[in-house]
Amino acid sequence: MAINTYSTLQTAIANWLDRDDLTNRITEFIALCEARFGRKLRIRLMETTTTASTAAGTRSYALPTSYLSGRVFSLNTTPITPLEYLTPEMMDRLWAGSTSGKPLTYTIVGDNYHLGPAPDAVYTVEIIYYKQVDALSDAAPSNTMLTNNPDVYLYGALLEAAPFLQNHPDIPVWKGAYDDAIDNIQKADTLDRHSGSVLRIINTSGNP
Repeated sequence: MAINTYSTLQTAIANWLDRDDLTNRITEFIALCEARFGRKLRIRLMETTTTASTAAGTRSYALPTSYLSGRVFSLNTTPITPLEYLTPEMMDRLWAGSTSGKPLTYTIVGDNYHLGPAPDAVYTVEIIYYKQVDALSDAAPSNTMLTNNPDVYLYGALLEAAPFLQNHPDIPVWKGAYDDAIDNIQKADTLDRHSGSVLRIINTSGNP
């Protein structure tokens, strides 16, 4: 049976568990599995880009929905202005006063990012970031993660059932298969980013 939808995934998990008393918990196991690999994986299919406009004098802005971690923060100026990350402590040391201008740095506090100095005008901030994979549901029966990596969903969900299974002999097998899948996905993504070219160091002008 192909595992390519929310429904077929639930059926596969039920078949592997072979426990009628856990059927109503399978959707919970899937949700917990999504949280598990969301903490571990950082791959291209989780990347997305968003933009937001600043307001003069306002330093703090909400992070994008389902934000996991950032790759690039920049201003859409000509030329592009990359923003340098600072710790919150360093940000306060440099920009705690009333200084305003073109933002050059950012930090993250809670669910917000802060710019320094405070914008003196309207700028467009572009953020390339890792986003939590869209959760499976009856209304959203598939996603790219399930299509490309059904084994991660299957073995991950089976592992989430482990507390109910106690000393089930297959738990170490499922964990090994899950860990291997996660490791292979991350390694393949890293190799794919650099395939066909040699990594080089360039200067700030973009020249080797």
